[in-house]
Amino acid sequence: MGVLARIGSAVGIGPAPVTVTPSGPLAPRAGYMRDGRGTVFSRWLPALRSSRDDVAVAWTAAAARTVEMWQNNGWISGMIDQATANTVGGGLRLRAMPENDLFGMDEKAAQDWRKLVEAKWELWSNTPLECDIEGRLTIPQMTEAAFKMWVVFGEILAELPYRIRRGSKTGTKVRLLSPTRIVNRSDAFSRLHSGVRVDADGMPMSYVVSRDNPLTGTEEFEVIARDSYGRPKVIHVFSGLPGQTRGIGILVAILRVAKQFDQLADATLLASIIQTVFAASIESEAPTEDTLRALLNPKEQALLLAQGGTPFDIFMAAKDGWGEGHPIDVGFAGRIAHMFPGEKLQFHSPEQPATAYKEFSLHLLREMARCLGLTYESATGDYEGATYSSVRMAVNEIFAITKARRKFILSPFLQPIYEAWLEEKIDAGEIPFPGGVANFIANRAAACRSKWTGDPKPVADDLKAAKTHELYRNMGIMSDQTIADDLGLDIEDEYAQRARESGLREEYGLPDNFYPQSLTATEQIENQPDEGANDGGNPDT
Repeated sequence: MGVLARIGSAVGIGPAPVTVTPSGPLAPRAGYMRDGRGTVFSRWLPALRSSRDDVAVAWTAAAARTVEMWQNNGWISGMIDQATANTVGGGLRLRAMPENDLFGMDEKAAQDWRKLVEAKWELWSNTPLECDIEGRLTIPQMTEAAFKMWVVFGEILAELPYRIRRGSKTGTKVRLLSPTRIVNRSDAFSRLHSGVRVDADGMPMSYVVSRDNPLTGTEEFEVIARDSYGRPKVIHVFSGLPGQTRGIGILVAILRVAKQFDQLADATLLASIIQTVFAASIESEAPTEDTLRALLNPKEQALLLAQGGTPFDIFMAAKDGWGEGHPIDVGFAGRIAHMFPGEKLQFHSPEQPATAYKEFSLHLLREMARCLGLTYESATGDYEGATYSSVRMAVNEIFAITKARRKFILSPFLQPIYEAWLEEKIDAGEIPFPGGVANFIANRAAACRSKWTGDPKPVADDLKAAKTHELYRNMGIMSDQTIADDLGLDIEDEYAQRARESGLREEYGLPDNFYPQSLTATEQIENQPDEGANDGGNPDT
């Protein structure tokens, strides 16, 4: 049917349109996003490309915006500090776990070797002159800075140079670098992706970085990822999807939210200031023209006739002159200007939407806290309405994120440092190893197997947590090692310390146990005063 025929049919002119009925039943429809032409999906058509390309395009702008927000937003800065404290704490502790069966060491020899390695590592890692190429930071301090870099930039960058200085015995050093040093440039022909050159399998081979030259300014050079022996020279840690060569900060998802929070705070402050500004209105039953003419004196009325103006123009000119001598300044509290003669002052102050502001601001804060892996209470310090059960459940869920970040972000940063240091110590003969350094290199992974532990999971009630540990231990499903891990302790160190204390108590004639043997830990806890007695017996308070 043509256009004219359709128009004529619509207005009742010409033959009616012929309706064609399908010969068979309608075919069933199914699938994802079937409403593709609706209001939800009609204009929602993002491009689908690899995460490597997405990071390459957005990395510089995302890093700059995140740094600016980190430096100028108190909430973001405080949340980053809290997330760092929860994850890093006082630093992750080395727990050496070599496969001693492969090296012919029995359990006793392996235990002595682990103690020696851990003691020497603690001494080296806490001496800035030994571990830091700049001689300023310890390994725990570097770990804290590295985690903040991961939060802001999405990656950790460091190198492992070798340099012996006066006053130091170890040549293995760590240089912590800003990820901005990697040149964000790509070249598909040479397999260079965002400054990382990879081989045919996608393994990083070298990094194109920039440095300051006092003579030529900024210059670029390339650093190999590993030396000829396979030892890492560059530490580059990030979390991402397969094929990704660079990381991106976790705050990218909430940059808009953080900006909205700033805008909300500014708008609320502006609304509060505007409320101090008042408007005056004239109340009269006479016509507007007569009212304005009555406000003019004879001289002003003569001027009105001579110039041919209107009473409104003369009245506003008089108000301008009056306002110059009687300014309204909201910067000084309590200042009230004298009004123009004949005006009645009436305040027009809209109510402040305090309730809406609070609810919306809490929503924004919760989203920012969730992105950083924090509970709302931990991120804001606001425990209003929180109960023991809610805090305990929130801590259990969030601590899983903390453990994952320790294992997948901080451990890959610390492990290459530990391996390079241990190789040097074995090569120098300070730490014995069966077969010497050659056997160590041949079995590097087995010899350097370790675990990095941090502060224990926070608990809302220590007594209830102790009772839970005791019940599980008595049921035979939890060992002393597991309990010590939950408390952030090393079971061997605790046993050794208890043995020393037992000997000291025997030497000084003190009882071996401070509690009666007939009273179990559970009974001791149950005999404690009931904390819920003052809150109506509610166990969640």
